[in-house]
Amino acid sequence: MTQHAYLALGIAVLKAEAEAVAELCNRLDSGFEQACELILNCQGRIVVTGMGKSGHIGNKIAATLASTGSPAFFMHSGEASHGDLGMITKHDLVIALSNSGETNEITSLLPMLKRMGIALIALTGKPQSTLAKSADIHLDVSVSKEACPLGLAPTSSTTASLAMGDALAVAVLQVRGFTEEDFAMSHPGGNLGRRLLLRVSDIMHTGDKIPLVHADSSLKKTLLEMTSKGLGMAGVIDPNNNVLLGIYTDGDLRRTFEQMPNIETAIVKDYMTPNCITIKAHSIASEAIKVMHDHKINALMVVDEDNTVQGALNMHDLFRAGVI
Repeated sequence: MTQHAYLALGIAVLKAEAEAVAELCNRLDSGFEQACELILNCQGRIVVTGMGKSGHIGNKIAATLASTGSPAFFMHSGEASHGDLGMITKHDLVIALSNSGETNEITSLLPMLKRMGIALIALTGKPQSTLAKSADIHLDVSVSKEACPLGLAPTSSTTASLAMGDALAVAVLQVRGFTEEDFAMSHPGGNLGRRLLLRVSDIMHTGDKIPLVHADSSLKKTLLEMTSKGLGMAGVIDPNNNVLLGIYTDGDLRRTFEQMPNIETAIVKDYMTPNCITIKAHSIASEAIKVMHDHKINALMVVDEDNTVQGALNMHDLFRAGVI
């Protein structure tokens, strides 16, 4: 088999699965809206169940729902009748996946779910199947053909079910008013969580670690302060308080020495950058990255509403915190 043949087969599979997903758009109706309402108004948890490949897809759908504000978990259909039904409460909602709609492990659960008064959403490829007819809401995820040339391996059908699950989760997410910060709360351990949850106050230098000099300080004293604190800058404050008047950076240092001043007698306020770019302590740390990038700077002073210095940070602090 040539490389060209592999590419052709791969393209054929992708096209078949893309067509299967596209066909779903023509089937979405009021049933989809009702399913979304059931998920949105569920007082308990969404229990997703399925067997085989449908089970794997159901597991992913449950994970997507859980991470987007709809508490959910996956229940293996085969284990449900051997004790795992105890996971379900009367306040829960069940989403069952079965392409045939006749999976024994699922259909055997239907009488018990009905007795418990549990609402059921079914995703099947057979609208006339046992599962479809027993469900409160049926979502048709049938496909015209599987991407598998033998028509045997679940391919297009599982992709269609996965896409329908994503459609439910995202539609409910939007109506729920789920935000980026809400999303980050369920992903605190990853890069996304750090970017969205970590605030400037969590990583900034405070107290004696802030490089600060008074406006009437000499350039020599300023350079010593910059060197000892290692942030590549020093905040210049009013001698009578901590109000920030400007900043003196490595860049200012290079420009200063073009004038060859006497660093023992020259004072920093004559060489600082006044009205410098600052950030608030409550700002999200990723905002500090954007500010630095937009203004082509590597460090920021952190101030409050009165422009009083609260802290300082530079690009290296953001790297160490894993925000970048």
